[in-house]
Amino acid sequence: MTIVHSRAATGIHAPSVSVEAHISNGLPRFSIVGLPETVVKESKDRVRSALLNSHFNFPSRRITVNLAPADLPKEGGRFDLPIALGILVASRQLPQQALAHYEFAGELALSGELRPFRGVLPFSLATQYTDRAFILPQANADEAALVQNTQVLPAHHLLDVCAHLTGRTQLTRHVYTPHTDTHGDYPDLSDVHGQVHARRALEIAAAGRHNILFIGPPGTGKTMLASRLPGLLPELSDQEGLEVLALNSITHRSRQLKHWRQRPFRSPHHTTSSVALVGGGNPP
Repeated sequence: MTIVHSRAATGIHAPSVSVEAHISNGLPRFSIVGLPETVVKESKDRVRSALLNSHFNFPSRRITVNLAPADLPKEGGRFDLPIALGILVASRQLPQQALAHYEFAGELALSGELRPFRGVLPFSLATQYTDRAFILPQANADEAALVQNTQVLPAHHLLDVCAHLTGRTQLTRHVYTPHTDTHGDYPDLSDVHGQVHARRALEIAAAGRHNILFIGPPGTGKTMLASRLPGLLPELSDQEGLEVLALNSITHRSRQLKHWRQRPFRSPHHTTSSVALVGGGNPP
C-alpha cells in the first residue's frame, strides 16, 4: 500500500488527507472511497488517460484508492495528482521513499499536464507548519508562494513531477514578490464635493478605527462615501492580506495578486435580503 500526502478544502482550512493506493489481484477495477464527490470520482478517467499518455503502464488489476479520513468530504480535482502518483508507486514505477517529503495537489489533463485548482492559499498556509514541500501546478505557484515559509515546487506536467521524485531533474523552488503599492486603486475622497458632515465623519472613523453607519434613502451618496473609506485606512498587514486572499481563493471571485493587501469593499444592493447578505448553501 502507498500513502501520498494531500489536503482537502473545508472553508478557509485545509485538513490533511492521506491518499492511500492499493493494487491487488482480481478483475480490473478502479475504486475511489472516502466520501468523494462527483468530480473526485471522475478522476478515475482523468488519471488513467494521463498515465497512458505519459507513457506509464496502467495496472490491469484491482485498484483501490482511499481518501482518509473517510468522514471528511472531498471535492474538486486537486486529488488527481496524488492519486496518479499513488498508483505509480503502488505498481512500482516510482520509488516509495520519494513521497514522504512532499504534499501534492493538482488537476490532471488527459495529456498529463497539470491544471490549477481552487483554494491553493489555505493549502499553502497549512503546509508551512510541516516539514514537507508543496508540489503543485505552475499556474498556482504565485499564490502559494505568498506564504514565505512554504517551499513551493511548481510543475507543468506529470512527467516533471516524476522526474523530480526519481532525481533525474529537480524542480526549482518558486519565489514570488508581489507589488505592495495599492493605494492608487481606491476611489479618492477628494472626488466628493460637498457632504461636509459625512466627509468629516469618515475622517474621524478612519483615524480612530471606529465603525460608521450610513442611514438614508437610496441615491443620497451613502455607497459613494463608504467606497472612499478603505482609501483612508492603512493597507492590510501581511497576515490580514493573506486572510482576505484565502477567502477569495476558495470562492470563484478572482483577486489580482498585486492587490493582495488592498482592503476589500463589498456593496450589496439595498434590496438584498438578510439571507442573501449572510450567504447560505451547503457548503456555505
